[in-house]
Amino acid sequence: MDDLPSFVTCPPTVRAVDFGHVLVLIDYRTGSVQALQPPAAERWKAVSRTGALDRIAPALARRLLTLGLLTPASGPGPWTPALTASSAQASWGSTEHPAGITRPPRGPLAETLTAAAALATAFGVTRHSRTGMLHALALLSVARATTVRAATLQEATSAVNAVRRAGWYSPGRTACLEESVAAVLLLRTRRLGVRWCHGIASDPIRLHAWVQTMDGDDVAEPSSTRAYTPVLTIGDRHHQSR
Repeated sequence: MDDLPSFVTCPPTVRAVDFGHVLVLIDYRTGSVQALQPPAAERWKAVSRTGALDRIAPALARRLLTLGLLTPASGPGPWTPALTASSAQASWGSTEHPAGITRPPRGPLAETLTAAAALATAFGVTRHSRTGMLHALALLSVARATTVRAATLQEATSAVNAVRRAGWYSPGRTACLEESVAAVLLLRTRRLGVRWCHGIASDPIRLHAWVQTMDGDDVAEPSSTRAYTPVLTIGDRHHQSR
C-alpha cells in the first residue's frame, strides 16, 4: 500500500446509508452512487472510526479514492457514521409501486407558464451528468435563503401540480430531481419556502427527490414515498415568518 495514503476521510459531499445488507455511498458532488456488500461495508465502517486506511483492502481503497468517495487526510480522525435506514420488508408481490403517467390537474395558465420557466431553469442546472446535482443544491440553497414564509400544504401542492402541468408539455424528460427543484423555484417567486428532500430506498436501491412542507408533510406524493429514507434535506422545518 506504499502508493496509498495512510489516513483518509470521507468528503462532506458524500453520504453513507446503511441498510444492513448493503451500504450505499451517495456523492452529491458528482451524483454517483456506489453500493458496498457486507464485507466491504464493514471495512468502510472500521475505517470511519479511525481514518486509518490499513483497515481496508488495497483494491477497494484505490477504487474509493479514484471515485472521490474517500480523500487523503493528514492524520487520523473519525468521520460522520453511516445513516441507518430500514430495508424494505418482503411483500411477496402484495405491495405494488405506482407506474404509468397521470395527467396533472388543470390550473391557471399564468401559473403554468411561470412553472415552465422554473422547470427550464431546473433543466439548465441539472443537465450536466457529473455536476448537475451540485449545481441544483447550490440553487436550492439560494432559494431557501431568500424566502419570507413557509408555504402551506395547499400552496405547495398547487406549485407541484403547476410544474407537473408544465412538464406534461415539455419535450424533454422531467424526472423527480428537475420537478422538485422547479417546485422550489416556483414557490420562491412568491417568497414561499418548502423543504426539499432527497432520499433512498432499498430492494431495489432507488433514489427519489421530492418536497415537503416545513411541517414535514409530503407534497403531492404517493404513499410509496414513505419507503424512502431522507438522506439530504434543504430547508428548515421550523422556518418562521420574517
